[in-house]
Amino acid sequence: MNKDNQQNGEHITGHGSEWTDANLSAHDARIATNWVDQKIDRRSMLTNKDRVEDVRDIMWQLEKEGEIVVHRVNDGNKPKMAKTLYGWDKKIPSDRLWHHKSCGQCGNIPGYPTSLLWLMNKMDIDYLDETDQTSCTAWNYHGSGIGNIESLAAVFLRNFHQAYVSGRAQGLPDGHFFPLVHCGTSFGNYKEIRGYLLHSAKLRETVKKILAKLGRLVDGKLLIPEEIIHYSEWLHVKRDDIKDHQVIDCSNIRSTIHPACHVYKMVPEDVIYDDTVMDGNRVAVSTGLMQTLGTNVIDYSTWYDCCGFGFRHIISEREFTRSYAIDRKLRVVQDEAHTDVMIGHDTGCITTLDKSQWIAQAAGEKIEVPVMADCQFAALSCGAHPYKIVQLHWHASAVEQLLEKMGIDSVKSMKEFEDYLEVVKAGNAENLYDPRKMITSGPGFIKIEQKL
Repeated sequence: MNKDNQQNGEHITGHGSEWTDANLSAHDARIATNWVDQKIDRRSMLTNKDRVEDVRDIMWQLEKEGEIVVHRVNDGNKPKMAKTLYGWDKKIPSDRLWHHKSCGQCGNIPGYPTSLLWLMNKMDIDYLDETDQTSCTAWNYHGSGIGNIESLAAVFLRNFHQAYVSGRAQGLPDGHFFPLVHCGTSFGNYKEIRGYLLHSAKLRETVKKILAKLGRLVDGKLLIPEEIIHYSEWLHVKRDDIKDHQVIDCSNIRSTIHPACHVYKMVPEDVIYDDTVMDGNRVAVSTGLMQTLGTNVIDYSTWYDCCGFGFRHIISEREFTRSYAIDRKLRVVQDEAHTDVMIGHDTGCITTLDKSQWIAQAAGEKIEVPVMADCQFAALSCGAHPYKIVQLHWHASAVEQLLEKMGIDSVKSMKEFEDYLEVVKAGNAENLYDPRKMITSGPGFIKIEQKL
């Protein structure tokens, strides 16, 4: 750190002018990062430490003492069990889901949520995609530090309470729908916040006053979810059912996985591992799905690395983000793994890896790696239209070669999409699902007839 910065009272951000070049030789730089290139056996990065607590034990005790109400995954949610890092059971609801959408997906990668919803339509999954939801606000917290624990906790509790009561408009009991979180940032944030709430009586008391003003308590108590579920976990437990709908042979596709930091490094004891997926040495979500769909999943040396997004990096040191994405991830999977597609499961990762490639190309380097979410690839393999549903035209990375290798005519598909746009302009747009699944109250609301 630059001494002058300290003497002049300059605010130290960890980014910007106080950064200085370490001037490491190529050999020393290699040594400095060599630890992430080794093969990590039996999840040793996470398991070679003292056993951690299961916060659900605290949750049951607080409920017993009348402190909180737990929103359980019930039989109507058709739960499927998965094993987490330490072999604990995690209950994954597979039906009656309330979609907790992602601001980044809806704004930057719209084919991400539409692919997931399309897959659920295919499998006749009961869900709500209602509009009564807010951002988790964790982007602000991690990116700028402006947020605080109380505000994060209040938003978490408010959104999950809405999921709990969302069936009322249909005449359904509270807890009918269980929240499914789309964004990895929200997923990691909510798990951390749940832990803070369960450990801190002071935090519970503070946010209880806020939730009371919002009318978001249950019998005067805070509502805490039994499980916090990421959409990739739903894909994982439903991967065999997805394969039943597969119409494209993917056995000639080489795929690589970028595991998102917020999905598997935050609260790692809650993350799904499976001995049938990379011998249990990698988080199972995404990888298990791509294996089930028949792709050849290729491991690579920098699998452990962040995508480069880093929240604050992307704000204050964007060129660091871009160079990291190119040199530590994209170049490696292209040159080392010869991948046809890179698969991720988080909003920021997909955005960073997809939209950074033009920098290398502007410098005259050929970095061309199709990047998409696991649900987008799954939808493609099940026959979803690459532009109407998967919306690959929003992506910056070239996807045409991958589509052709999958047997999808990209030129014909684009012409079909352009023709569809003319239909939309004429006011005859299609709906992905019954619009009543977006609104659960208010003028014009009509109940959806429930299946027995």
